[in-house]
Amino acid sequence: MRMRSPRGMDVYKRFARTGRFSASPPIVLGGGFLLLIFIGTVLLALPIATTRPIGLFSAFFMSASAVTVTGLAVVDPATSFTWFGQVVLALLVQIGGLGFVTLAVVSMLALGKRISMQQQAVALEAFNQTSVSKIRQTAFTVFKLTAVIEGIAMVMLFIWWIPELGIARALYEAIFHSIMAFNNAGFTLRPTQAALSAVDPFIILLTTTLITLGGIGFTVLNDVRHKWRWTPLTPYTRIIVLAALVLNLGGFAMIWALEASNPLTLGSLSPWQQGFAAWMQSVTTRTAGFTSIDVGHLTDSSTLLIMLLMFIGGGSLSTASGIKIGTAVVLFAAAYSYIRQRSDIVVLKRTISADTVQKALAILLLASGLIFIGVFLLSLFEKRPLLDLAFEVVSAFTTTGLTRGLTSELSTASQTLLVALMFIGRLGPLTLVYNLSTQRRSRIRYPEAPFQVG
Repeated sequence: MRMRSPRGMDVYKRFARTGRFSASPPIVLGGGFLLLIFIGTVLLALPIATTRPIGLFSAFFMSASAVTVTGLAVVDPATSFTWFGQVVLALLVQIGGLGFVTLAVVSMLALGKRISMQQQAVALEAFNQTSVSKIRQTAFTVFKLTAVIEGIAMVMLFIWWIPELGIARALYEAIFHSIMAFNNAGFTLRPTQAALSAVDPFIILLTTTLITLGGIGFTVLNDVRHKWRWTPLTPYTRIIVLAALVLNLGGFAMIWALEASNPLTLGSLSPWQQGFAAWMQSVTTRTAGFTSIDVGHLTDSSTLLIMLLMFIGGGSLSTASGIKIGTAVVLFAAAYSYIRQRSDIVVLKRTISADTVQKALAILLLASGLIFIGVFLLSLFEKRPLLDLAFEVVSAFTTTGLTRGLTSELSTASQTLLVALMFIGRLGPLTLVYNLSTQRRSRIRYPEAPFQVG
């Protein structure tokens, strides 16, 4: 019997025979992100990029955090980087948020070039679409919506900050902050993030709006842009909007209630400041990474709540990560249908397919397994409270960027682990599995057997 050669060897033989590189879409996507991280590392390590030497590994960590739109930092972007380094950081976040595939497809279409079958497969994987005909529309929609939303936010922030910062600095910070907020990255140029948000309702509302628009998904934004009324919206759009509203309002109410008497977080603020700070923390928790209160001083109950919100994350085809809102909705709907002993899984009078439920379960199990492995390894590397370590792992995997003060104090091995989690979390657990195994349909059908669960 002839042994089948490994996939990697097949790719190499094909390249040697034809001179063309052929690989699965996830490998191309992952390779693109790795290349971008490498380029960012080189640029951030240049003397012109920093106010003081930060070392090659710190540059690598910051580059990976920016490309994966996480926001975890081992050095302070405001004081450690020059304007050149900060611009590089912003560009890495922008490209990482939009996705290098989006920019590549838009460029090819703008030049009038046709997309090959392999390029179509890469684009479908990146856009989470099933129809090639939607690639052009989706690519341009992502690009246009990003430009319009960030542009409007830049103008508003620029006007708001002119009296405080002057024209040049106000424009610079407006551009930087708009990019970070819309792409759900938590880097800031202010001395403390609390100073940015807790005392300025305008900045809070604008920032949370940007985070929500960037994290809800371009599919939802495009649907709302064309219809503007609730009834004509697709069931998916209505489900995601309702779920995001429930998560934001529920998180807001619970954080305010749990932290109102904590003098180290909300307890020292006035009632209106408490409300705005709690709202900011609830919205930004779902993969944005800005903070309105000191996360390191949260109560254990609030910390667990925030970890849950980080785990769920934002919408599909968005700048956010996590298991995604749609996944959580499908899982809850499946559990509800089973409890009510219903054969069909129904959400807003629409039936969810079995394939979708299986995909949601796979995402949940893979994400939970990877987080468990991350916490286990980090607990071997570091002698810190388990809750702090778990928080750091969930924040990295969901590319949120929140920290309880551990990131810069961790060992190189632990920081390397966080980089791996950020990378995997950005690409998605199912993409990782796609890389590890080739999907094949078997014609063999085995008889069913009783199997006990629960």
